[in-house]
Amino acid sequence: MSEAERPQIYLVTPPEFDLEVFPQRLAAVLDSTEVACVRLALASRDEDRVARAADALRDVAHARDVALVIEKHVLLVERLGLDGVHLTDGARGLRNLRKDLGEEAIIGAFCGVTRHEGIAAAESGADYVAFGPVGATPLGDGSVADTDLFQWWSEMIEVPVVAEGAVSVELVEKLGPFTDFFGIGEEIWGSDDPAKALAVLLAPLG
Repeated sequence: MSEAERPQIYLVTPPEFDLEVFPQRLAAVLDSTEVACVRLALASRDEDRVARAADALRDVAHARDVALVIEKHVLLVERLGLDGVHLTDGARGLRNLRKDLGEEAIIGAFCGVTRHEGIAAAESGADYVAFGPVGATPLGDGSVADTDLFQWWSEMIEVPVVAEGAVSVELVEKLGPFTDFFGIGEEIWGSDDPAKALAVLLAPLG
């Protein structure tokens, strides 16, 4: 697989992490592998907690010329100097959000396993559309975004697509030719050496 065809890596933070430890873990991964973007995906609804995490990770990411987007918290993007937002409810509100944040902001949309929702997000101005989970997981309703969806998207739609959720070595090999990004998060953060775990996961890409 050539460099031009090789999917890029999009890292997703854990829903909860230790601010004294995680920025260093993230830095080690960013220093080991070329990463296109990091998503701050904290489950916390504590504004101060989210803001402190964003400040810490922004410094780590931007020092390495890596974009940092935040999950859901639209109002914090400009306030905290972040690069954009990741929406978790497809195309809903995306068109107006694009007007509010401007053309420079990154706006991504998670669209589950629904092709129609993905198309709506793309038409509304999303910079990327994410589908998932791509692997089996006990979470959610059991639906899986299959290879056919990514193959169709890669052939028909120009907006970049992200494959995420329960990514495995086998799925990296299978989906590699049809996705622009792999969204990687929980697959590596539980490891003692996330950088090594990421390298193992991405081995099929060469």
